[in-house]
Amino acid sequence: MTNFNADSTTDDVIAGISLAGRVAVVTGASAGLGVETARVLAQAGARVLLVARSREKLAPVLQSLRDQLPGAQLDSAFMDLADLDSVRAAAADIAARHPRINLLINNAGVMACPLGRTAQGFELQFGTNHLGHFLFTGLLLPALRAAAADSGRDSRVIALSSAGHRFGGIDFEDPNYERRAYDKWGAYGQSKTANALFAVGLDARERGRGVRAFAVHPGVIMTELGRHVQPEDWETLKAARPSKEEMTYKSLEQGAATSIWGATSPQLQDLGGLYLEDCHIAGPAEPGKGGGVAAYASDPALADRLWALSEDLVGPGSL
Repeated sequence: MTNFNADSTTDDVIAGISLAGRVAVVTGASAGLGVETARVLAQAGARVLLVARSREKLAPVLQSLRDQLPGAQLDSAFMDLADLDSVRAAAADIAARHPRINLLINNAGVMACPLGRTAQGFELQFGTNHLGHFLFTGLLLPALRAAAADSGRDSRVIALSSAGHRFGGIDFEDPNYERRAYDKWGAYGQSKTANALFAVGLDARERGRGVRAFAVHPGVIMTELGRHVQPEDWETLKAARPSKEEMTYKSLEQGAATSIWGATSPQLQDLGGLYLEDCHIAGPAEPGKGGGVAAYASDPALADRLWALSEDLVGPGSL
C-alpha cells in the first residue's frame, strides 16, 4: 500500500507531512530510535515531549536537537518504566502540562537481560516493555481522546514490538517467571508479543473515541537496546530466523521509519490494531519465511485476556 520499503528512512516517510499544532510524546528518547523519532517529529513541526529515565543522558540529547533544529518545540519528562509509582507520577506531570496529546510513541524497552525484577516484582522485560507502557498509556488516554475530539482526526499510539515476538507468546499462568526456569529470549519474546497484543486491545477499545493503535517492528538496529546481548546471542538470533537469508541491519533512520510512518501516514487513517514492518502493514507469519506477525500476537481473544491480566497486575484505577 506504500512506495516505501525496508530501506526507506524517516525523512522519506515524513516528506510533505506537517505536524504543526500537534503534540507528540516519545518514551526512551535519550538514545537510539527514540532520539531519531523525536528529531523527525519535531522537524515536522510537532511539539515533542521526550521521556527518559536519566536526566544526565537526556540533557545532551535535548541540546543536540535544539542545535540541529532551531526553534523546535521540545519538552522533557522523566520516568522509570520499571517502577509503576514513577509511571504514575510522570503521567500526571505530562497530562497536567499537555492535556491534549496527538501521538504517543512507546519506544522504550529492554532486551534479553539477565533475570531481574521491577520495583513491583514483575519480570523485568514484561514489566518494563509491557506493563509500564500499559499503565502509562492508560493514564494518558484522556489527553489522547481530547486531542482527537478537538482536531477531528485520530490520535495514534505506537507500540514498539519486534520480530522477536516469534520467540514466544504469553504464559498466562506464569508471566513473571516465578515458577518456570528463566530464559532471556523467551522473556523478550513474551514482552514483544504483549506489545503487539496491546495494540490490538487498545485499538478495539478506543477506536470509537478517536484513538488508534499500531504495533511496529523496527528491524534489526545496533542500539543501546542490545547492551546485554553477547556475541553468542547473535548466533541464537540468526539460527532462530524462519528465513535463512542473511540477517540485515538497518540504520537509525531506517529503523525509526516505520514508527514515523505508523504515527503520521494519511494512508493509515481509519485503520488500527495492525502490526507494521518495513513501512507496510504486515501479513501473517508463514513457516520458512521472514517477516509477518504470528497468530498468537494478533489474536483479539488473547489481546482481551492480556488486557484483563495487565489490569490485575498494575492495580485498580489503572485505565
